[in-house]
Amino acid sequence: MKKLKKNIWPLVFTGVNIVLFITFFLIPAILGFYYSLTDYKGFGTANFLGFDNYIALFQDASFYRSLFRTFTYAIFLVPLIYAVSLGIAILLNNKHTKGKLIGKIVFFLPWTISGIVAGVIWKWLFGENFGFVNYIIGNLGGESVPWFSNASAAFAVILLAALWGGTAFNMLQFMSALKNIPKSYYEAADIDGASSFQKFLYITIPSLKPTSFMVILLASIGAMKEFALVQSLTNGGPGTANMFIVQYIYTTGFDKMRVGYASAASMVLFAILLVLGLVQMKIGGGKNE
Repeated sequence: MKKLKKNIWPLVFTGVNIVLFITFFLIPAILGFYYSLTDYKGFGTANFLGFDNYIALFQDASFYRSLFRTFTYAIFLVPLIYAVSLGIAILLNNKHTKGKLIGKIVFFLPWTISGIVAGVIWKWLFGENFGFVNYIIGNLGGESVPWFSNASAAFAVILLAALWGGTAFNMLQFMSALKNIPKSYYEAADIDGASSFQKFLYITIPSLKPTSFMVILLASIGAMKEFALVQSLTNGGPGTANMFIVQYIYTTGFDKMRVGYASAASMVLFAILLVLGLVQMKIGGGKNE
């Protein structure tokens, strides 16, 4: 009884997390897998099809296009977020930098804005007929750029918007990690005559390995699951050129009412994210222990 009383509060707190995990993850995941084996349309009965949805999915060219576009997006975005977040964190952590408080507010503000609102803001900035950017270009004597009529230009705008919104959280992680690096390392390097670049390369980067691993992992998963920003900014356009995998799942499930087929796509995405996480943990996680 005494042992039970001692462990009751840890049990209560972990019990709440377990209930939330079962309610909002495990049950939906089981239902999603079940629906992926049926022809469920969101209403009516669900007829069992076995793995027919998966077979059709792996023969669907639009599925591969959206998956390839998502991978391309992640490959471009993750290094950009890492480099920009680290650069800003180093700048704001430097003792010679002025206006740190204002800088922190300016760089942190985008994180408080939802993806939908961010998409609307950037759509206003880069609108072809009413956008602020084209207005400036026109006043400078240039031609208006068809930002959302050209697939590559629209993709670039999505990357910029995602970088703007995703930098703040990672910047905070790097700022915290930079403060935990012992100053004695840099003092010893100064005595040895190390340059600023050498200190960055041989002290800062190695000391940030655990944080770097977490930033890359979370940024990769976030990029693979991007939806709200793209939906509000380009709606996958022009056409379906910038349709990402989550948009493909959403469109298939809710617009075309093929919930079973969309569930199969979501299971494939879950498997990809699981493998991605395990690979990154294998590569970087063991080194951080």
